[in-house]
Amino acid sequence: MTYLAKPKFHHPSLPKNEIGFTRRDYEASTSTLCAGCGHDSISASIIEACFELSIEPHRVAKISGIGCSSKTPDYFLGASHGFNSVHGRMPSVLTGANLANRELIYLGVSGDGDSASIGFGQFAHSVRRAVNMTYIVENNGVYGLTKGQFSATADRGSKSKKGALNSDSSIDLVAIALQLGATFVARSFSGDKGQLVPLIKAAIAHKGAAFIDVISPCIAFNNHAGSTKSLDYVREHNEAVNALDIMVGRDPITVNYAPGKVAAVTQHDGSVLNLRKLNDEYDPHDRLAAMNFLQRHAAQGQIVTGLLYVEADADDLHSNLDTVETPLNQLDTAALCPGASALDKINASLR
Repeated sequence: MTYLAKPKFHHPSLPKNEIGFTRRDYEASTSTLCAGCGHDSISASIIEACFELSIEPHRVAKISGIGCSSKTPDYFLGASHGFNSVHGRMPSVLTGANLANRELIYLGVSGDGDSASIGFGQFAHSVRRAVNMTYIVENNGVYGLTKGQFSATADRGSKSKKGALNSDSSIDLVAIALQLGATFVARSFSGDKGQLVPLIKAAIAHKGAAFIDVISPCIAFNNHAGSTKSLDYVREHNEAVNALDIMVGRDPITVNYAPGKVAAVTQHDGSVLNLRKLNDEYDPHDRLAAMNFLQRHAAQGQIVTGLLYVEADADDLHSNLDTVETPLNQLDTAALCPGASALDKINASLR
């Protein structure tokens, strides 16, 4: 985490939302991620979404795990609640907090390593239990903090920074979320703010488990071995006079394309992502059709983006467990500890 504070100066002409907050009120510390990292674009989209929804920052609880992605909650909503948990344990921490206080808005921020590997089980159970949350995976396919090893979402046959081929099959978290019963499932691209901001707004407004997989290029460890502009190529053809290790900042990748179209987006390493945006005729209320659509286009090498599935009248964990609506910290002693007679009654009902 960084503790670099941004200047507090607010220009008086900054636009305000319905509750009188500017976008600056939804920002936080200065990012220390690599310049051009897609994760910063996701943070900007979260800021924009909360600003447009006129959410009071103190009503948000942002919870993360470990990794580049899980650093990002320090870069948005500085006046909200935050908890940086251990690797892969974000979902269980979020579930506990949600059960204790349902009045907050829960943002779970994770990465492909955090959710598809060590936290895969926690991801699965939080989704199938319908925890009321917006679960965002910032998916770059590599372990950026540990120098770019393949993560579980890296496509089979893709190359690492060292040129090694990934021989393992990949995990598609969107397909898994659909299968597990998530009632809001979407995928987007960090550089497509026009699509991502509305998705985040809709996910926050959704009651139940809302999952968004955001493809977010890692500018540091997704260089293509065949590129003459890649760090690998330069190192192999350079006569070094000393030992240097420098990461050059690059511009964020952005894309703007129409619904129903396919866009070929060239990454910093020269590789190409084929993004297909769902068209206006797509029906996001058919789970089975969504799974088929996703797999059919994946077989064609296309990454489908947009809202894949939504269940309008979904229940959440509180509905399923019939929990008390009042946050636990607002209950008095009598409500929290009803006494031995109440316990005897419960025990009797179980015999």
